[in-house]
Amino acid sequence: MRYSTRPSGNPFRVTETVMRPMIAIALLSVIACGKGSSNSAAPPAATKPAMPAGPVEYRVIVKSTWTKVSHPFEYPSGAHFSGMIGASHNAKYSIFAIGRRPTPGLERLSEEGKHSPLDTEIRTAIDQGNALMLFESGGLNNWRDSMVATVRVDPAHPLVSVVNMIAPSPDWFTGASDINLAENGAWITRRTVALYAYDSGGDDGTTYKAKDKDTNPKKATTRATNRHFVSHGRVKPVATVTFVRKTS
Repeated sequence: MRYSTRPSGNPFRVTETVMRPMIAIALLSVIACGKGSSNSAAPPAATKPAMPAGPVEYRVIVKSTWTKVSHPFEYPSGAHFSGMIGASHNAKYSIFAIGRRPTPGLERLSEEGKHSPLDTEIRTAIDQGNALMLFESGGLNNWRDSMVATVRVDPAHPLVSVVNMIAPSPDWFTGASDINLAENGAWITRRTVALYAYDSGGDDGTTYKAKDKDTNPKKATTRATNRHFVSHGRVKPVATVTFVRKTS
């Protein structure tokens, strides 16, 4: 350190010309240290979980919970489900969505239980690369039984949607949309989902055996919250679907 040789009342006073550069250097050192500690404390960048290997197959099991005891209001004679129809797909395709108008295929399925032209719509999605597989089953008349089918999924098509008509009804159906069978980078072993009733928006009937009253233009699909599906103030599911991974 240099000291001034100029006469002064305090012979040990450091001159301003010497102190200013020293203060500047000290400030730069503090700033540099601060930047270094900030960089070292930065959290690592988030990474997406890896998709599981595939393809894999699942059993799809639909079981009714729609009975005269659980849904007593105007429970119809001849109650049954049409056969299920569904697909494995990506996020660019879905069979139905609340708030969206029904496709011709969904409308016919919900009103008549027919799989055509919904099966054609699914095959078109397969041709476009947005769906992987179409699956179907026969109908269900005996609630002690279940509807069973097989679906294949892969990393590019991990979602599954499935629907079936609630019959008799004007345009009511049940099903699940966009069920993801991949979780934390692995295929799940088993998943059960409660299935609720929906109004496709294709018919204005309000009772199980109402006469045909076609809706034009079509309305958006909604969750059915009419008295037929409400018990003790709660909307009750009409079925469950269980996905069980097959082992090789």
